Amino acid sequence: MVLSFKSWFANEGGKHFVLILWLGANAWLFLRTFLTYSTGQQYYYLYKMLGLGLCISRASASVLNLNCSLVLLPMCRSLLTCLRGTHTLSSRGTRRLLDKSKTFHVACGIAICIFSVVHVSAHLVNVVNFSAFYSEDLPALNLARYLGEVIPGITGVLLVVILFLMFTASSYCIRLSNYEIFWYTHNLFIVFYIILMVHMVGGALKYQTNVDTHPPGCLRPNQSSPELQGEELEPGNEERRCKEEARFHPHYPQTWMWVSGPLCLYCAERFYRYIRSSDPVTIVTVIRHPSEVIEVRMLKRDFKAHPGQYIVLNCPGVSSFENHPFTLTTCPTEEKETFGVHMRVVGDWTERFTELLLPKTGVELEILPMVQQRRYPKLYVDGPFGSSSQEVFNYEVSLCVAGGIGVTPFACVLHALLDGWKQFRLRRLYFVWVCRELQSFYWFSELLCALHHKLWQENRPDYLNLKLFVSQTEDLQSMSEEKYRPLSSRLSIGRPRWKLLFDEISNANRQKHVGVFCCGPKGISRTLHKLCNSGRYTGVTFEFNKESFS
Repeated sequence: MVLSFKSWFANEGGKHFVLILWLGANAWLFLRTFLTYSTGQQYYYLYKMLGLGLCISRASASVLNLNCSLVLLPMCRSLLTCLRGTHTLSSRGTRRLLDKSKTFHVACGIAICIFSVVHVSAHLVNVVNFSAFYSEDLPALNLARYLGEVIPGITGVLLVVILFLMFTASSYCIRLSNYEIFWYTHNLFIVFYIILMVHMVGGALKYQTNVDTHPPGCLRPNQSSPELQGEELEPGNEERRCKEEARFHPHYPQTWMWVSGPLCLYCAERFYRYIRSSDPVTIVTVIRHPSEVIEVRMLKRDFKAHPGQYIVLNCPGVSSFENHPFTLTTCPTEEKETFGVHMRVVGDWTERFTELLLPKTGVELEILPMVQQRRYPKLYVDGPFGSSSQEVFNYEVSLCVAGGIGVTPFACVLHALLDGWKQFRLRRLYFVWVCRELQSFYWFSELLCALHHKLWQENRPDYLNLKLFVSQTEDLQSMSEEKYRPLSSRLSIGRPRWKLLFDEISNANRQKHVGVFCCGPKGISRTLHKLCNSGRYTGVTFEFNKESFS
């Protein structure tokens, strides 16, 4: 597929610019530190003892310091949400870069793992060299107490073990099969940073403090060199003599200077989020939908959110330490203060949460009086947090593609349009929803029909271009109810023909930027991403946005 530079730059330019800056900073730090330890006079004797192991270990440590500080910033969700909401300070391109915060977090994590391996390997060589090249002339420089002694670093071993657990538990297969393992091991980062701050306190590596009076390589008063025999009294050779013995001082720890700022910022945000989410919400309504989906509507004092944002739920009755993100499907408004989420019952947490919310009698709808709300479990809400779906309204034309339960970010968008579409910049919305089962469309069937009727009454039927696709053809039934006729007429069997859809959008919206938003399987996302960068569409730029939770 031929790429369009204009489309590619719109979708990938900012991301690759940040990537180049990040790689450049890592390379510059590594090279600068390597040269400092290999050519610096204060490290002459230490380099002579340890060799390249010293340079590589310290250079990789500099890169680790940088990435251990940067890896925390993408996890400051409230800060990123605030930056996203400040339109006067951030352009649309900058806000789209914030959507890559999770990717940047993963990139920093991978860099930490790679350079940790390099750092540990270099230090293993250093430990061997400390033992093999024990210096009797410079006892203060030695780490070993005698020739042949090997001293392991306790803090280094602990850091490697913690990092190994965090890295392996972050793999996709473990997160998919047992999210709890990922969650608990990832919270070991607290212990990781505490040990990291004291990692260099032992002072294993030392630098020379009296380079002026003891130039590196000079001869001590009781030492002679074959090169200077017969020439020791010549004035020019007096500079080769040491005026005093070499003095060494442990290297000053620098890690805390790198990580203390981001760590304090992250801790401050977590404290703010803890205070904000300390009051439990009131569960107003619980609805069981087809295809193992439940809807929870809640009420919380002074809770405000925008369409496209998501919240993090914590139910102590299920687990006090687990937090799970869910996109808001309804936001509070001036007329209605409740907000809600739809969640698919998949996995241990959602199954146990559903058992607490609904009895096993199969009740389809349960709306309890306020005095009986104690039947529901205690539930805490953290958020809301920003996501890419908030940008739907910032384009004149947007294409929203949902796969199954991935429709939830766009349900809140549809609710906002139902309340009043004229207040937004958006003038045309293409909405594509792909489901395996026909029953899944009933999750938001009434919402889609209500929006369809509203736009027809206001003489704007072309505002919403709705396309529904059901991929599973076994035991297929139709939406025969009269009230769902607007949906049944737009229902197709099979999968969307994405190229034809993009051709249609391109021909109808010349010289415009079209926002493409996707929340669904990776196969759909990859196809849309390639089409957005394709060069077959002239006169229109497709800007790709993918939903991703931090």
